[in-house]
Amino acid sequence: MKSWNSIRPARLLAVCVAGFAVCAASPPSASAQQVSLDVGVCNPVMLAGEKQTNYLRIALTGSDLPQSESRPPINAAIVIDQSGSMSGQKIVQAREAAITAVRRLRDDDIVAVILYADSAHVLVPATRATDREAIVEKIRSVNAGGSTALFAGVSKGAAEVRKFLDSDSVNRVILLSDGQANVGPQSPRELERLGASLVKEGISVSTLGLGLGYNEDLMSRLAAAGSGNHMFVEQADDLVAVFQREFNDLMSVVANDFEIHARIGEGIRPVRVLNTKADISGQDIYIPLAQLYARQERYFVIEVEVDAGHVGDSRTMANVSVKYRNLISETRDKLTSRVEIRFTDDQESVAKHRDAETYAYCALQIANEKNVRATALRDAGRIEEAEQLLMKNSDELRQIEMDYGVQLGKVIKDELKRNINLNSAQSSIIADPKKWSAGRKAMRYEQSNNASQQNQRVAPPSKSPPSGGN
Repeated sequence: MKSWNSIRPARLLAVCVAGFAVCAASPPSASAQQVSLDVGVCNPVMLAGEKQTNYLRIALTGSDLPQSESRPPINAAIVIDQSGSMSGQKIVQAREAAITAVRRLRDDDIVAVILYADSAHVLVPATRATDREAIVEKIRSVNAGGSTALFAGVSKGAAEVRKFLDSDSVNRVILLSDGQANVGPQSPRELERLGASLVKEGISVSTLGLGLGYNEDLMSRLAAAGSGNHMFVEQADDLVAVFQREFNDLMSVVANDFEIHARIGEGIRPVRVLNTKADISGQDIYIPLAQLYARQERYFVIEVEVDAGHVGDSRTMANVSVKYRNLISETRDKLTSRVEIRFTDDQESVAKHRDAETYAYCALQIANEKNVRATALRDAGRIEEAEQLLMKNSDELRQIEMDYGVQLGKVIKDELKRNINLNSAQSSIIADPKKWSAGRKAMRYEQSNNASQQNQRVAPPSKSPPSGGN
């Protein structure tokens, strides 16, 4: 972490514009039908006379979901791996998971089912779910056998979603695989590029990795780039429950098609957006986001470098604007916020104004980067270094909990505790080769969830503990 002693905080409420007509300021909690925007600065008061690092947090919270019959329609492609490794209980549970999901759809929802092995083919073309039992009968016929053309499966699923692509719908590809991609494009980078390109079209991608044989780097990076969920399902018996959680998310989307723009002020250099692939061009930062669920908070942490200032001076840190499609009111809405910093020669004033909550969220994202580095160290055989890094992570987060716990809300306190325990547990299993296969997948699962920077998260199945299992 860079210059933690020089980062402290403030927060300004957003001005919201519904259908581009000005409305009243919105508080951090979501109003009835409006996404809320909350922008915090770790250090709104900074020491004068020196260049320093600071952090900005942009948080979006979804509105409440109205009655279930008012939810936006779903346009989803279920992409199922039917390669030879899926034989037996895996393909049985995959069929049941897909069937359970299909039966939850409404008549105006769209669904497609794609199978892939040596190649990909469409079992159920994109169609309205008016005759769900006919779709179920086709799914019951699915068997396993062949190789794993994963890229082709996702591409074919996206092609079916495109047939009914609509900004007022929730457009998603849901991929299930238990193996390594071995036909067509196979690298995590190639699948990541595919996911990023689909997000630009308004299509998100979720990935479910089943068992211990799948490529967790590929699956987690595809989901991250595709603005969807990544889930590690160690036991086939958990697959139906995980599919249910994924469809719970699909049925609670309240906003999509986001355009998040942060214009960084003069005398401040944008460095990066932590754990998020964003477009930085000069002073402008553009952050992708496909959708937001009801009462879900998504946030983004921006690292900046602040040029030295004079005592008493103030400076605009950022102007933030967020445009999005409100799926409840069916309007194109806009939120705006501006945050400033000022300079002092009083160290006590700097410490007094520190925003503990923004500080803690920034710490979580930096700790997640270190957790990713620990996995890379373990992969390189540098086991002791990996253990030490994870323990240091746990200790640093515990110190923040001790120093700022009384100032923190329950959500961030729970996240701190969870990550303290995660890093400690991971350090204890990382040297055990018998635990590493499951442990690495569990680490990638947790890294993916932390990097998605959301406070309402899909919990892992009960048989897939974050520590990596037994």
